[in-house]
Amino acid sequence: MPYIDGFVTPVPKSRLDDYRAMAELAGAIWREFGALEFRECIADDVQPGKLTSFPQAVQLQDDEVVFFSWIVYNSRAERDVIADKVMKDPRLAEMMEGKNLPFDGKRMFWGGFESFVSL
Repeated sequence: MPYIDGFVTPVPKSRLDDYRAMAELAGAIWREFGALEFRECIADDVQPGKLTSFPQAVQLQDDEVVFFSWIVYNSRAERDVIADKVMKDPRLAEMMEGKNLPFDGKRMFWGGFESFVSL
């Protein structure tokens, strides 16, 4: 079954165009190195919860929107190889070096997941 990397990211509404450009570049790189899918989804129907929620998890500010994103791979082993190549790619390194990311990386969270049910 596929292996998934999942991400939740707060993005300032004023930087949505910058975020889209960054995501399109990053997604193209991930796909070039073998990722099966790369998805960036902007919150449309996300409410604060009583204990936790997407907005609460990233300490969402009034001028921000939350993104739920994922990358699909054939396996964890392939993900590890692909991620290593992506992180060493100069196109992505150039973007990261500028530290002008269109989001607050300190409030982003992510993880790798094995598929459990796939219908």
